[in-house]
Amino acid sequence: MQQYFIKGPAINPVTITDKETIKHMFQVMRLTDGDELVLVFEDGVKHLARVVDSSIHQLELVEELADNVELPIHVTIASGFPKGDKLDLVTQKTTELGANCIWAYPADWSVVKWDGRKLAKKEEKLNKIALGAAEQSKRNHVPEVKLFEKKADFLDQFAAFDKIFIAYEETAKQGQLSALARELSNLEAGMNLLFIFGPEGGISPSEIAAFEELGGIKIGLGPRIMRTETAPLYALSAVSYALELER
Repeated sequence: MQQYFIKGPAINPVTITDKETIKHMFQVMRLTDGDELVLVFEDGVKHLARVVDSSIHQLELVEELADNVELPIHVTIASGFPKGDKLDLVTQKTTELGANCIWAYPADWSVVKWDGRKLAKKEEKLNKIALGAAEQSKRNHVPEVKLFEKKADFLDQFAAFDKIFIAYEETAKQGQLSALARELSNLEAGMNLLFIFGPEGGISPSEIAAFEELGGIKIGLGPRIMRTETAPLYALSAVSYALELER
């Protein structure tokens, strides 16, 4: 069944006003009177809804649904600015895997250099990707997408997290492969986690020092070295296994 995210409270009747949502519902998917779908409001609660008047894009809420597919903890994925469209892929797939927030920052070894205007345009595109992926994967929330122009602003966010994990390939090379498993076994519902990933060139020594000074813990992601767009997917899969499947 189709699912759409709607801004505002769940009040009957619901009139769709967002142009993109109207286009997708009534032109692309050709919804008509009597068709049912799922609406998710800003509180994250899903509702079964029925189209009552497609000409004015009006629906009625039939019943509240108990379905909640969110991870029991809040995971923020932070990637150093990667090349090309890799951040598009990271945004789509980490949304499907349950990320709460998707951030990117100007890493020391990032090849790309984005100014404020480019960042705003890129952020707008990524928010649309996250919305589409959240609808497809039947999420209760759309992840927040934020691109930091200055690394200092990114570092200022660290105090809000219960755990900060630094995906560092040298940790894997040194055989320290149990850190992530150990940390995941000690997580509790409701915690806020930050996973930091470097760009193609990795995380610089000065960044490692800065992250560790603010409480970051270096972790390995298995014995194989992953691409910058692959590592976040591994991390979220590990979190899901530890908190949703193993227990």
